[in-house]
Amino acid sequence: MFESVVTPMLRISVIGAGYVGLVSGACLSQFGFQVTCMDSDKEKVARLRRTEIPIYEPELDRMVKEHIAAGRLRFTSEYCEAMDGADVVFIAVGTPSDVDGSADLRYVIQAANLIGAHMGQYTVVVDKSTVPVGTGQLVKQTIFSALKNRELTIPFDVVSNPEFLREGSAVKDFMEPDRIVVGVESDRARTVMGTLYGQLAEEGRDIIFCDIETAELIKYASNAYLATRITFINELALLCEEIGADVSKVSAAMGADHRIGPNYLMAGPGYGGSCFPKDTRALVSIGRDYGVNMSVVETVIRANDNQRRHIVKRITNGLGGAKGRNIAVLGLAFKPDTDDVRESPAVGIVKDLIYRGAQVSVYDPVSMENTKSGALAQLNVSFADSAMTAVRDVDAVVIATEWEEFKHLDMEKVRSLIRGTHLFDLRNLFERTAMESLGFTYYGVGR
Repeated sequence: MFESVVTPMLRISVIGAGYVGLVSGACLSQFGFQVTCMDSDKEKVARLRRTEIPIYEPELDRMVKEHIAAGRLRFTSEYCEAMDGADVVFIAVGTPSDVDGSADLRYVIQAANLIGAHMGQYTVVVDKSTVPVGTGQLVKQTIFSALKNRELTIPFDVVSNPEFLREGSAVKDFMEPDRIVVGVESDRARTVMGTLYGQLAEEGRDIIFCDIETAELIKYASNAYLATRITFINELALLCEEIGADVSKVSAAMGADHRIGPNYLMAGPGYGGSCFPKDTRALVSIGRDYGVNMSVVETVIRANDNQRRHIVKRITNGLGGAKGRNIAVLGLAFKPDTDDVRESPAVGIVKDLIYRGAQVSVYDPVSMENTKSGALAQLNVSFADSAMTAVRDVDAVVIATEWEEFKHLDMEKVRSLIRGTHLFDLRNLFERTAMESLGFTYYGVGR
């Protein structure tokens, strides 16, 4: 639980009320600022005004309701309302992958153009979206052009302030960050951003001030490195399976070295979500634009794709083929404590199994609606209302997401409900000997 503070300085607007924008707006309200979140989706805005939160994120629902009631947080679909009196404007719109892997900046440029069209006073425009190097300068030129069309000269600064929010712990990450990266070009903008994050600075949180281009690169570099760690341990897991070693013990021993650390060294079906796949592709594209071969990151992308294919091959080989088999997949979100299924390895595995002729039942604690209406909408999938319903009479159970609920499943009951014996534990939640004592034919990752 985070306590609200009263900080009457600065009026803030956030353009884009998606995952990053909504979390940022709610947390800035928590600091005591007056925040307006603007989104062009009028239906989304109407839902948010009714305190209906469109994403699953711990603490976010409570925070939004609290600050709407306190009058510190409001939502609009109009730029003129969002820009009225704003001192700081965050651009937090989507930057999806283009066909060549580069970041699609159309929404960022659109936001910059409309900011320039409605700006009425000195404003700090903050790129919160994940954008490639050079975007800050592009945003600056776009705003200049919009002001020129209005025949106005209004001072402004562009700042790069990338987000480092992990889905499932985004509110905590914003309120208790490892570091805050701020790319600035003027002392005036630096002072404003220092005020904005003053409470966190007083708590001892590191604020790293740098130039805009460095800040833009830090985000991609961080995500690509984390993706590399995941991919590295997954490749070691493949080697462990061949030589009879246990990747869990390998990663534990590696992580005990303070130079390495334990995070992002858990073997599994590969990385997914809205950041790592998109950002690794974008970093390769940035390198290509500047004539630098990002060979390590290119290999990471290929290896991650191969990991899912290896998992599917292992499942089908273990069952003697997928055609006509009934398989339960537990977990659809790319990680626990989120309903995000974008580029989720679990969803990819479900699709591959169906393509190979399997009948698949699925269950996830929070992301069922996302997959029913989106990723799995056109496929013949059975959506179960519980894990136990999903596993009834199946030939195999696949645990694809490490939800806390799945860690505490009554596996003796699961064994009594399934028709076959195969348990594919893609998150290494259980010990082989314990599962085999219950009569399962157990498969872990790298064990």
